[in-house]
Amino acid sequence: MVHESPAANGQTHQHDVACRICGQVGLNSILSLGQTPLANALLREDQLAAHEQTWPLELAWCPDCSLAQITETVPPEILFREYSYFSSFSDTMVAHARTIADRMRTTRNLGPESLAVEIASNDGYLLQWYHKAGVPVLGIEPAQNIAKVAEAERGVRTISEFFGKDLATQLAQAGQRADVIHANNVLAHVADLNGVVAGFAAMLKPNGVVVVEAPYLKDLLDHVEFDTIYHEHLCYFSLTALKQLFQQHGLSIVDVERLTIHGGSLRIFASHAGSAPIQPAVVQLLQQESTWVRDDAYYQSFGNRVEGLRKQLVELLHSIKADGKRIAVYGASAKGSTLLNYFGIGTELLDYVVDRSTVKQGRYTPGTKLKICDPTRLTEDQPDYCLLLTWNFAEEVLAQQAKYRDQGGKFIVPIPQVRVA
Repeated sequence: MVHESPAANGQTHQHDVACRICGQVGLNSILSLGQTPLANALLREDQLAAHEQTWPLELAWCPDCSLAQITETVPPEILFREYSYFSSFSDTMVAHARTIADRMRTTRNLGPESLAVEIASNDGYLLQWYHKAGVPVLGIEPAQNIAKVAEAERGVRTISEFFGKDLATQLAQAGQRADVIHANNVLAHVADLNGVVAGFAAMLKPNGVVVVEAPYLKDLLDHVEFDTIYHEHLCYFSLTALKQLFQQHGLSIVDVERLTIHGGSLRIFASHAGSAPIQPAVVQLLQQESTWVRDDAYYQSFGNRVEGLRKQLVELLHSIKADGKRIAVYGASAKGSTLLNYFGIGTELLDYVVDRSTVKQGRYTPGTKLKICDPTRLTEDQPDYCLLLTWNFAEEVLAQQAKYRDQGGKFIVPIPQVRVA
């Protein structure tokens, strides 16, 4: 078990790490989560006895441009060449993707002469909607196992490479310039932020638009969503930080929306500077952020609230176990890995994990070594409680598990505050 590292203790210490946006050295620490295994490094049975590699996991923020970021960079080749997260296993994600694809296609009059691109296009969950409507598509997805699925099952033309300025320039020179570039939940995963945004600028048509979705820093802090901190998520964005990043490459953020998905996200629309008017929503949100985005006390209070949540959840699980009750887990998610490892919750309290992803079933969770089973096990085995680690899809999961709940099963939702459903 890998926890026992102190949270923020009221004293800000600085890291001599360069900021991923502005390059300034000297980041203010927010929260240390100790040495943890990679959140998606699921184990096979034959790996259970072997030593697991762990990496430091610490959140800090840049006083210069305000970017919140972790201080360690695990090589992307280790994280993303083979990947176990398929977006299409979430009905919510697929429906969400369809809505924005249909909207962009209609509002921008995209047709057979257009090109819709997605960076980190996963299994084609989003681009399939353009493809079905006759709009040419190009996915760029470094995980080769997932890129194959996108092409074979959804007809989404996919390049299995990491996106950056060089690849974007090659594609643009070959006539592959985009009317719309989607980047959903990928900027947070990128070590070379400037290279990726330079790539957007290189590949975007003069009147094209980049549509980026990323978890919103304010929601993470306000709702104690510390479990979205893991090694794949290098950065946690405010609009203030994104504005500076895009400006550095001749792009302007022209509109912004706040979304509820993933516990609270921003969706930004960016164009070549001067090609589209900046909407009032951008000005308003930047103004709101100015009250907190460089306030160190605001960040430090987050670390203290994480500690409060840990105490509350661990006490609840121990009291349930002391009553002779059994507890399973729903969701072999990356965020679940952070929560279990940092809170020090493992096989002494929990029996097993269930997950809809057939790719994960039969494997074991990193660090905590809980077996991952099919969700049907919940109704067959009927544990008294189920700790819901994919709390960001609580509504969807609770609806799917109506039978388990009808038979008396209860869900423990840990974030933003511990509750039993």
